[in-house]
Amino acid sequence: MIQTVTYDATFDGLLTVVFTVYELKLKDIVIQKQHQQQQVLFGEVLYVMSDKDKADRVWKKLKEKTKNKATYKLYAAFLSETQGVENIILQAVQYILASKENVGLDYGHPAVLKISKLAKSVGREKHRMEAFVRFKLTKDGVYFAVVSPDFDVLSLISNHFKNRYADQQWIIYDWKRNYGLFYDLHKVEVIHLEFNSNFDPTQTSDEIFAPIELEFQQLWKDYFKSTNIESRKNTKLHIQHVPKRYWKYLSEKQP
Repeated sequence: MIQTVTYDATFDGLLTVVFTVYELKLKDIVIQKQHQQQQVLFGEVLYVMSDKDKADRVWKKLKEKTKNKATYKLYAAFLSETQGVENIILQAVQYILASKENVGLDYGHPAVLKISKLAKSVGREKHRMEAFVRFKLTKDGVYFAVVSPDFDVLSLISNHFKNRYADQQWIIYDWKRNYGLFYDLHKVEVIHLEFNSNFDPTQTSDEIFAPIELEFQQLWKDYFKSTNIESRKNTKLHIQHVPKRYWKYLSEKQP
């Protein structure tokens, strides 16, 4: 009988599930996020509480077995939020740990191959976020940016922005997942904000943002318009480089 195992939707939680699978010698399981758990008609549901020590032990073992980018790919695949990705990761981990060889990048195994494909998509979204994030200066002196990435990539872009904008406070907020990163000139931490019901993340409101920011926004729009030569316009190529789903947060695309 297939057993359902649920966890708290964190990566440490998933690694704790992996530890529990080996500890209890579980077979034929399906892993689900606790808040997405589907009704089970037969059999019991086992909830595994996240345990940092157990998660670290699994992660350390995987790094020892692979010694390559395989561990990063596992994490990136998890961030894809693909339905059922936990079970694919478990299959890949079991294959890696069972082998005497370094098979972390053995694409002949279906789970390892799927992990690699998901990680590639997540990596592509990471680079796009690093390119398309647009900060706006608030009246509080904090640079604020809103994003809605296809995948949960904030943890992957944190170091990039911490290093690039080390001398200013900033917030990058994931509008789709309702959490963000705040850099206070020393460290980056995860935050959750509450917005007024009339707040529009695509607009530069003078109630929130500094007057000089509004001026810069207009200057940037004017510059973008002046450099856009109509006779050389190639919309198809432009969309390839800057997909339309990112336009709503780009000031040069606002009317």
